[in-house]
Amino acid sequence: MNEVNYFMNVTGPEHWIIFDFETTDFIWNVLIWMRNYWWKCFYYTAIYLVVIFTGKLYMSNRPKFDLRSALALWSGLLAIFSIIGTIRTMPELFHILYNHGFYYSICSNSYYTHDHVCAFWSSLFALSKIVELGDTVFIVLRKQPLIFLHWYHHITVIYFTWYSYALLMGTSRWYIVMNYFVHSWMYSYYALKAMEIKPPRFIAMMITTMQLVQMVVGFFVTGAAYYYIKIGEKECHATTFNAACGLLMYFSYFVLFAMYFYKTYLSGNSRTKVE
Repeated sequence: MNEVNYFMNVTGPEHWIIFDFETTDFIWNVLIWMRNYWWKCFYYTAIYLVVIFTGKLYMSNRPKFDLRSALALWSGLLAIFSIIGTIRTMPELFHILYNHGFYYSICSNSYYTHDHVCAFWSSLFALSKIVELGDTVFIVLRKQPLIFLHWYHHITVIYFTWYSYALLMGTSRWYIVMNYFVHSWMYSYYALKAMEIKPPRFIAMMITTMQLVQMVVGFFVTGAAYYYIKIGEKECHATTFNAACGLLMYFSYFVLFAMYFYKTYLSGNSRTKVE
């Protein structure tokens, strides 16, 4: 992996407001911890799998919990977090695309090294992947279907996010902005459903469609980074192994979400839940 000297001329956006907590050493403390201990995510996800499947077995002969109020609060807080994350990170992506172009947007990690605001919310993004495992607790306790897509998506996102974060991959700015944006809609939808407010069916279809688009864009961005690394003509802050993992991950997500979309909205046994 090359150094970032080639990208020293990259500029960041002019944020309309910067809070004091966004400019602390928090981002560097998280980065140091991730670079030393990112691999601990394998332990955390192992515990997660044991807990959810043990819990599923435990609940098999017991009445389900309602937990609507708790779920509404949980989803609402994650929706607010995702909306703020989108607002704080998306301007940096647009700034880089407009002022420096697509190549810089996938190969420069200036979103972290040159922009404290984006770095702060990128750090929270990485840490939030652990928090989001709590989604599955509600599924288990409410005795809803625990499909493969749900838990596979949760654990692999943690693996890839933490590994990419530890290396400060340039492509991560795309991953972070897209995920924040889609989750803004998804968790808002969950919160409304938990409050027994039923959004139109097309909203659920739109969210799943956005997830599919996210996988396509993620695959394309990762593939472009892989190309720049392999040709070696331009510097790119990425690794072939990370890019290969990303390509495999996004391809598997696309297949699984496409199958889910068909089963949920196009087949005879359609449902309105968005995973």
